[in-house]
Amino acid sequence: IPYEGALKIGHHVNIGYFAQNQADMLDAQLTVLDTVDRVAVGEIRKKIRDILGAFLFSGEEVDKKVEVLSGGERTRLAMVRLLLEPYNLLILDEPTNHLDMRTKDILKEALRKFEGTVIIVSHDRDFLTGLADKVYEFAHHGIKEYLGGISDFLAAKKVACFSEYERWKSRNARKAETEYAGDAPGKLKGKLSYEDRKQLNREIKKAEQRVETVENEIASLEEKIKGLEEKMASGVVGEEDYIHYNRLKKQLEESMEEWEKAHEAWEEIKGKKED
Repeated sequence: IPYEGALKIGHHVNIGYFAQNQADMLDAQLTVLDTVDRVAVGEIRKKIRDILGAFLFSGEEVDKKVEVLSGGERTRLAMVRLLLEPYNLLILDEPTNHLDMRTKDILKEALRKFEGTVIIVSHDRDFLTGLADKVYEFAHHGIKEYLGGISDFLAAKKVACFSEYERWKSRNARKAETEYAGDAPGKLKGKLSYEDRKQLNREIKKAEQRVETVENEIASLEEKIKGLEEKMASGVVGEEDYIHYNRLKKQLEESMEEWEKAHEAWEEIKGKKED
């Protein structure tokens, strides 16, 4: 069993969950206004249009059907809907996927004003900065709590960004695997022939190189995104800059997914040593 344990939910805790595919779960035939109106209750119903306006839905845009919205617009709408539900604990899984910088700032501010507890799973350092006041690290078959924001966590790990942290973890895992193989060569030799060992080692090396290649791609994309964000902050930007920025963010998202697949493949091949 990959995961096991017990979860005890406290009294009066009402949990709202935002999945990575939350935007795809909206009713495509409803309008933007109807989507929100169906969950709003009480006095908040009088402020629906103002709330939608704060999330960049104004004028005739509130009458658009969900089916014609872009991925980013759907994500925005799904988040508005979630925030209007009577939840006091929000669990958000990569909420900034498909969002541009302006929308991320709007969401960040809305979460700052949220009176309950928010648990966020995200690779977006800029989004988490100033938002999280506690970080949990899931590693080495355990969970470690770090008080402070994401910058404090990265400083404790002596790394500058998440991708560098992931590379640091990956390097440590590879080092541990090498040390294990060196300390117990008989375990491998007793179960595989010389040719099988050679082939397995080639496969491990190839998988490891793939992980490193994707890590380098991620680092390059993050550097380009950082440069564009600095340019945007200065206010000297054009439409092509926003298009390029969103394209880079999409590429980064795809590269992160590719890294996860490459890392899983590497782990799987390494596992053959223990079979």
